[in-house]
Amino acid sequence: MNNGQSFLAIGSMMLLGLVSLNFNSSVLQNTTVETENKVYLTAFSLADDLIEEIKQKAFDQKTIDFQAIAQNQLTLPLGPETGEVWPYFNDIDDYQNYSKPVNLPHVEEYSVSCQINYANSDGQKLLNQTYFKLITVTVTSKYLSIPIYIKFIFSLHSKN
Repeated sequence: MNNGQSFLAIGSMMLLGLVSLNFNSSVLQNTTVETENKVYLTAFSLADDLIEEIKQKAFDQKTIDFQAIAQNQLTLPLGPETGEVWPYFNDIDDYQNYSKPVNLPHVEEYSVSCQINYANSDGQKLLNQTYFKLITVTVTSKYLSIPIYIKFIFSLHSKN
């Protein structure tokens, strides 16, 4: 084998090595993105599940038996009434400061938490009672680079 053929063989091997390295890197990157997407989709699903659960509750403790009520008669402070614990919450603000770990197969080490605030119709938090409650659900996990936040506004008049 002469020098020209040797250089050609070495060059071909180097080119094949670079192509192989780039291919492996692309496959690894695609797998990482796919895994990250699954983690975020799971987090969004967990947040949505909690919002759907909250949608089934009365707007306020004082509106469980639907009645006309003045804003200043709505619950303050927000949070569960004495003795109320999940899963027996009966109104939206019972979920104030609610938090639960989620550890299921393929859904390990997530934490779902919830904050409730009175708000205006645009979602701006307010300290006084209004006919709107802003729900902020947060999902965290060591697998998420940033937490997931989903907000939803409930209106007294939108509840059944």
